[in-house]
Amino acid sequence: MTAAEGSRARRAVVVGGGLAGITAALQLADAGVRVTLLEGRPRLGGLAFSFRRGDLTVDNGQHVYLRCCTAYRWFLDRVDGAELAPLQDRLDVPVLDVGGDRPRLGRIRRTALPVPLHLAPGLAAYPHLSLAERASVARAAFALQRLDLTDPALDGTDFATWLHRHGQSARTIEALWDLVGVATLNATAPNASLALAAMVFKTGLLSEPGAADIGWAQVPLGDLHDTLARKALDSAGVRTEVRTRVGGVSRADDGSGWHVDVDGERLDADAVVLAVPQRETHALLPEGALDAPDRLLEIATAPILNLHVVYGRRVLRRPFFAALGSPVQWVFDRSHASGLTDGQYLAVSQSAAQDEIDTPVPELRERYLPELERLLPAARGAEVRDFFVTRERTATFAPAPGVGRLRPGARTRAPGLFLAGAWTATGWPATMEGAVRSGFDAAGAALSALGHRRQPPSQEAE
Repeated sequence: MTAAEGSRARRAVVVGGGLAGITAALQLADAGVRVTLLEGRPRLGGLAFSFRRGDLTVDNGQHVYLRCCTAYRWFLDRVDGAELAPLQDRLDVPVLDVGGDRPRLGRIRRTALPVPLHLAPGLAAYPHLSLAERASVARAAFALQRLDLTDPALDGTDFATWLHRHGQSARTIEALWDLVGVATLNATAPNASLALAAMVFKTGLLSEPGAADIGWAQVPLGDLHDTLARKALDSAGVRTEVRTRVGGVSRADDGSGWHVDVDGERLDADAVVLAVPQRETHALLPEGALDAPDRLLEIATAPILNLHVVYGRRVLRRPFFAALGSPVQWVFDRSHASGLTDGQYLAVSQSAAQDEIDTPVPELRERYLPELERLLPAARGAEVRDFFVTRERTATFAPAPGVGRLRPGARTRAPGLFLAGAWTATGWPATMEGAVRSGFDAAGAALSALGHRRQPPSQEAE
């Protein structure tokens, strides 16, 4: 580094204003780097955002996090939003089964006992499995604890095969493993890498008693991921530009930095973080940045379908529940968060929705309104004021067996160019936690390359 270089503030451009990009920008700025954040959409937040529909503020889909999501909890703290997305005191998931002669309510819950005993009383009382099936779950949980998450062989096996080898029946997979796994992985057990599934269950259920306690936003997601995030970025000195498309990223002629081309402007930077989806990243990558850049195009995506129903009266007394024996997966009460004061607004979250992502709204309405009435007797005869659908066709990367070898790390072969996004090699599935962790990784690598000795703030969340 020359004396002139050492005397000026280092500059970074972050491309993409989702959780990964916001995190990278904040951590770089906190370390004294001059940061410009570029986002093509008119708002920040990536795929976890809000929009207006009439008098309501609606999230595009329901997003939750767990107590073990230390990186996302850091994010909430950093944008002063933790109080707006509180955690449960203790894990408690109502599970309503309508597949039998009569509806039956059970609960997945924990106690304060040490791991793994914290789940034993809840499992013993879980009515949706037989006594033998509950015993088999305990044996499989102990086997999960023994898995080495660093073993690359796990990524080549699907979760269903492993579950069957460990005595799990089809009913056990439906009523427990997939109940959790589909929501966190966005894939059923046959389509999920054992490495990612084991990470979810070991970290969330078998690491510490409170690890799986659930948190969710009590305000629109846009308040957290756009409004508060932008305020934090402004306070950190980040220049944030929305509605700004990046046309290209190239090395400076003298090799000393980078050029980022945007609408009518060329930005110079010492470091660039690409925090956009894998296909967009592939299009922006300079030649030679990755050994096998086309592997990014092999990382498939998986959709999530969200159904939104506004009733004329209250039909659900709980904040959320999961369903069995029905095409409905998870239902959340979003009335207060949306600003609804009369009636009730329910959000139905349908993960791994490949079969229905393109189904017309009238067909979805005809299928799901009767199902909600079957699950919620109070909905029978209730006025349906609104029914609408949001579709995220590329909501997550598909966590299929073998995906691990396709996910690149934060560093590239091009000095000063870094990657972020939930699809990168974080070890996590495509969650808000994974996105924030990828921002940590990219910022940490960039700070190291820029010669910053300060430990990146990401280490506080590990």
